Amino acid sequence: MLITFEGIDGAGKSTQIKKLLESLSAEGREVLALREPGGSEVAEKIRSILLESRHEITPIGELLLFSASRAEIVQEVIKPALATGKTVILDRFFDSTTAYQGYGRGINLELLQSIIAISTCGTVPDITFYLDIEPEEAAARKFSQPSLPLAFESDELDRMERSGVAFYHKVRQGYLDIISRNKERFISIDALLPEMVIHRQIMAMLAKRFPA
Repeated sequence: MLITFEGIDGAGKSTQIKKLLESLSAEGREVLALREPGGSEVAEKIRSILLESRHEITPIGELLLFSASRAEIVQEVIKPALATGKTVILDRFFDSTTAYQGYGRGINLELLQSIIAISTCGTVPDITFYLDIEPEEAAARKFSQPSLPLAFESDELDRMERSGVAFYHKVRQGYLDIISRNKERFISIDALLPEMVIHRQIMAMLAKRFPA
């Protein structure tokens, strides 16, 4: 089973993935938690270029780098893990590309979908949890300073996070549009709920969707 988590930076995906990993492992399941970009030796090197670089990267270059990282992790890690019956939890997948590079950067969505199809080798999540939060709330959470409306422009953030709050509004709207077209796969959760409440909702939905 492939479980993915989506949402803008600061939504709390990492926290929920850790809790889910612990809960599923305690049930005796073989679970593998991964992140995008990253997850393999080559993909992690691409991640450092994408997120740590202080150099500008064109939108198309950014898209192709994310896609190259995805192609590596899908073929080298995800597909082999799924083939052996493991549950894979993935922090971001192709929905992030649609939201960030499509809606955020303005890349043609039809072109983008063609590249996604190549990089994923047809791999689609069984369920996707989207943690919804307004960009201003996410920025305040990042710095624990509600008075910083432009926190996404701080030098303390990675290259993607420095794109600015207006960019993140486009990304969030992109996610909402994606969800409206994929309601059977997405579960949208208010990211401002207490951590344990969110975790219980996730566990309850998994039990409902996949009772076995």
